[in-house]
Amino acid sequence: MNQLDHIAAFVKVAELGSYTRAAEALDLSRTRVSRIVMALEETLGVRLIQRTTRRLHLTAVGERYLAHAQAILQALDEAAADVGSGISEISGRLRINGPMSFGMRHLSPLVARFMVAYPGLDVRLDLSDRRVDLLEEGYDVAIRIGSLPDSSLVARRLTRCQMLFCASPAYLETHGVPANAEALSHHRCLRYRSGLANNDWRFENMTLTPQGPLESNNGDVLTHAAEAGIGIAHQPSFLVTESIIAGRLVQVLPQIPPKMLDIHAIYPARRFLPAKVERFIEVLADAWGSPPHWEQEMGLSPISQQ
Repeated sequence: MNQLDHIAAFVKVAELGSYTRAAEALDLSRTRVSRIVMALEETLGVRLIQRTTRRLHLTAVGERYLAHAQAILQALDEAAADVGSGISEISGRLRINGPMSFGMRHLSPLVARFMVAYPGLDVRLDLSDRRVDLLEEGYDVAIRIGSLPDSSLVARRLTRCQMLFCASPAYLETHGVPANAEALSHHRCLRYRSGLANNDWRFENMTLTPQGPLESNNGDVLTHAAEAGIGIAHQPSFLVTESIIAGRLVQVLPQIPPKMLDIHAIYPARRFLPAKVERFIEVLADAWGSPPHWEQEMGLSPISQQ
């Protein structure tokens, strides 16, 4: 390996904070990566990484060298992008993370189509409602729904979707149709629970703490329960439009301005975005549309996407 390869290995170790994860990303053995970094330190005559039993820490010199090394690698990426074009750019490993229910319905089919269009890709798609650390776990891009925490990551909004109140025809026949938000306090509500967060239902003039027989951290569970007539659910449109179109669920309280959920692609900040990531994000934005195609199919009144 030449010095540029040594620099790339050091940067990967520094960014991931682990020889093991860097070795996996580089398709090398952990021992090989460790020796590469030691050889680079020997060449430079300085210690770049302070090794402890629990975690790797960059030295002050290592921090300065990392900034220069990242700039060098980014400049090389930009040079390659400037002179290269065509399908050959869309190749190599692409690691994607997305939420479980949305990923099964609307992300995984597009990943399959993307791989057919670009057969040189080696894709890893992980679906989980856990908020992964992109840099720590080596993801190229992740799909996030809802508010985003402040971070050094770049976010691009792909579309927005509405939150809908819905229930089965059988439930509404038995318990009646709520006329307004206040009436929900007299209904069996199916509650979504996300960690320790407060999951009240908020309206323009009131906040309701929903009460009912079922609480879950998964939207599919609540959708199935609503279809079974157990109660009223407050769900993102991507989970319930199919059920509403099929008649298994009925939208209620359509007169209430819906809460909107932003759907973002997030990726590590860098001056040059790899062609495979940039193209994948474009495919998602085009396929989902604004408003998203599943809301158009249901005939929902479009809400401003601004």
